[in-house]
Amino acid sequence: MRTHVNSVGLLVVSDPVLNFSYPAHIPRECIDALPSLPGIYIFRDAAGKPVYIGKSVNIRTRVLSHMRTAEEMQMLARAATIDFERTGGEIGALLRESELVKRHQPVFNSKLRRLREMCSISMAGEMPEIVFARDVDFALAEQLYGLFGSKKAAIETLRDVVHVRGLCTVATGLEKSAPGRPCFARQVARCKGACTGEESPADHAARVRLALEPLRVTRWPFAGAVAIVEESGGLRQRAIVDRWCYLGVDKPHSAAVKFDIDVYNILVRPLQSGVLRIEEL
Repeated sequence: MRTHVNSVGLLVVSDPVLNFSYPAHIPRECIDALPSLPGIYIFRDAAGKPVYIGKSVNIRTRVLSHMRTAEEMQMLARAATIDFERTGGEIGALLRESELVKRHQPVFNSKLRRLREMCSISMAGEMPEIVFARDVDFALAEQLYGLFGSKKAAIETLRDVVHVRGLCTVATGLEKSAPGRPCFARQVARCKGACTGEESPADHAARVRLALEPLRVTRWPFAGAVAIVEESGGLRQRAIVDRWCYLGVDKPHSAAVKFDIDVYNILVRPLQSGVLRIEEL
């Protein structure tokens, strides 16, 4: 509801449903049924296929906002119906949206698409190594830095860090050189000599880890699965998560646990801040 004082001083209460340009081809009952509560909503085409999936702490207001946005006209033209699913809160809505977008790949969802080859920078040894989620459990591995959609993106980030922090391009694997021969950065006094033996491999590795620290991937902080408990409008839900993988509501489904970058991005900061209600399972 919105309120304002009109020109004669009367308090006017208005419903946002009255203030939007309604697409006549979408049944009115779809809008009338929308609750002002947290959850996800789905715009579907005439065949029932999702063309856009969204989430909000107020489903009704968010869906109506789509109706008033010129950039949404193409999506609205494709949509034939709108349905929704309530969640216990914002985190549940974010997790459910991520799950459904990856499952259905709606044409108008540009984010939350499944990455083809997720990789990271590992500093398990003295030299950075690009490792892939298909080979390493990112939820449990130590000393991983950054999450990338391609090896090229990981190398570009590493190259930027090496340049800014005065690291050795040879000792980081970015440049090949004969043993003892100075790297290009050393020749222009931007490297402390890890390539020529003037800086020890251990000292250089310590500087690499320090430089990469802002990108550190947080290891799953629990012994196993947990339930994130939320309540809203009389609905209580327990979102089950294990090793940065969303397993469903209340009872986990049987799918294999696999690190999910979207779940990681949704949960890592709230978990670190301690604002979530957690039940260890």
